[in-house]
Amino acid sequence: MNAPARILVVEDDDSLRTAVATTLRAEGFVVAEASDGRRIAEDLDRAAPDLVLLDWMLPGPSGILLAARIRARSDAAVVMMTARDELDDRLRGFAEGADDYVVKPFAMAELVARVTAVLRRRGRVPSVIEVGDLVLDPDGATVRRAGVLLDLTATEFRLLRFLAESRGRTVSKAQITTQVWGYEDIAPNVVEVHLSALRRKMEAHGPRLVHTVRGLGYRLATDRGAA
Repeated sequence: MNAPARILVVEDDDSLRTAVATTLRAEGFVVAEASDGRRIAEDLDRAAPDLVLLDWMLPGPSGILLAARIRARSDAAVVMMTARDELDDRLRGFAEGADDYVVKPFAMAELVARVTAVLRRRGRVPSVIEVGDLVLDPDGATVRRAGVLLDLTATEFRLLRFLAESRGRTVSKAQITTQVWGYEDIAPNVVEVHLSALRRKMEAHGPRLVHTVRGLGYRLATDRGAA
């Protein structure tokens, strides 16, 4: 079995850094923390991270400068945490080596899903996701339930993949539309229509796995308890 992926969280907001680190540790990652990037070389040597979660606005060197320094010294992935979500900001970040962005304020489920997706592309987390008798293979773009291959549309597969990557946690409609369709502004019933079709295909071979959490969103889990 591969060793857990290592993550360095660089964030000057103590409460946010602690919340992010706690969440990632609960997901099984090995997490190191830093409140700024003044000693980024030492932090990289100490933590040997597979991925750096990097705040843009930091005391001392900014995250955008640190991204370039990290790229020069390490092969770690870089995910920016920032309130700066204009296209020019994103393009600049990608030009300096960012692999992805998480825009503040963010839900922890989205953060974990994005981190997991980046690490999966680098081969640092298992490709296959299993929830009960559900087996989702992102690389092969296949889903099996109780051993039966499910015939999903591309949208249903993206929807189930996001729910599977966020398994055990409640995700909102806004998070789903952003992750599955790329934007929030879609017709209110679109998520329900695709979820209903997905549920029918899944529940033809076993009990319900996608649960509605009233007033909050949806949760993929083998139990019905609230996330």
